[in-house]
Amino acid sequence: MQNNKIGVKNEKSENIGWFSTGRDKAARDLLQTVCTSIERGEIKAEIIFVFSNREPGEKKESDSFFELVQGYRIPLICLSSDKFKEKFGEGWRAEFEKEAMKRLESFGPDLCVLAGYMLIVGQEMCQRYPMINLHPAAPGGPKGTWQEVIWQLMEEEASETGVMMHLVTPELDEGPPATYCIFSIRGQPFDRYWDEIKGRSTEEIEAKEGENNPLFRLIREYGVARELPLIVATLKAFSEGRVRIEGRRIVDGAGKAVEGYNLTEEVERKISRRK
Repeated sequence: MQNNKIGVKNEKSENIGWFSTGRDKAARDLLQTVCTSIERGEIKAEIIFVFSNREPGEKKESDSFFELVQGYRIPLICLSSDKFKEKFGEGWRAEFEKEAMKRLESFGPDLCVLAGYMLIVGQEMCQRYPMINLHPAAPGGPKGTWQEVIWQLMEEEASETGVMMHLVTPELDEGPPATYCIFSIRGQPFDRYWDEIKGRSTEEIEAKEGENNPLFRLIREYGVARELPLIVATLKAFSEGRVRIEGRRIVDGAGKAVEGYNLTEEVERKISRRK
């Protein structure tokens, strides 16, 4: 594990705020992947803080995440959302975010990344910080959890899907796309599994096979393989000024508003290099 603060700050680099509940190994993998890319100089950025809605001692997995953060010597801010729920009841969210923003006042992030942050962000926090979040679908695609997305793709007999980073708003999955990649779910190796479910309803498939259905699993496999590469490519694009947030708009390097910045080629190159 690294013992030095990641990233070498210079005039061209981005200050990144990292929000994560730290609930599982995936949260650690996300942070490690981005830190490695920063150390290699692929991403010209510095993670200036990690914020978590858990505190040490609450969960074993989040404690492991905190150890990772501390190993990188990144400032760690912990605030337990569960304790706020117990104390304030229905009004806990506003009180929680008020305290969170107070603790983050001394930081000036250019961009905040929600990386396994298991809370919906409120209006005031969305307005204060430019935030992006990962969603397992292409722009204009299904909303909801990754499971809901895949079932809807199967229901619609879709030909392609993707992964995107979108601007965070208080409405779940409603923010405009910032970056994205797309991939086909037809041709090889998909067609044989589409043929196997021909004539069957998704309700029947879900009831009998659930997430063990081969087509469901294959779509998920292809999506997961693109999530980390997309996050890295996104932060690289932001750090190089190829895409940025202006108000509530996404613009390219020339300042032109875009409906998401297409990073499909970069993501596919990263995947190809892994093979």
